[in-house]
Amino acid sequence: MLSSTDVLISAHGAQMTNMLFMDRNSSVMEFYPLGWKQRAGGGQYVFRWMADWTGMRHEGSWWEPVGEPCPSNPDILDCWKDRQIGHNETYFAEWAARVFAAARERKRGNAVGDPAGRRSPEATVCRCS
Repeated sequence: MLSSTDVLISAHGAQMTNMLFMDRNSSVMEFYPLGWKQRAGGGQYVFRWMADWTGMRHEGSWWEPVGEPCPSNPDILDCWKDRQIGHNETYFAEWAARVFAAARERKRGNAVGDPAGRRSPEATVCRCS
């Protein structure tokens, strides 16, 4: 199923390793729970790195700004089990529209012989942190 997916939108987690089955030039959008950025260290970048290594585009990340912060529990994963990740609907709609439009343009370009590695300038701009 992921072999025919152009854009993967997912919360950060092990399920994202399946992006290895996606085509080069596919896009990935990633969501994180509140507090993950401060506590996760380098692990928060693993899927960004994986996208780069496989020729995909990591189109940015959404860092949850609302909710209860995690206590300073040594088990950082314990805090995020069974929690929901919210989002700003207006921001997400604009972000997703840019990513989908860029993916559509890449598909159209590839259909008429556009080089696979060319990136739309709009797709690289993400106002996410």
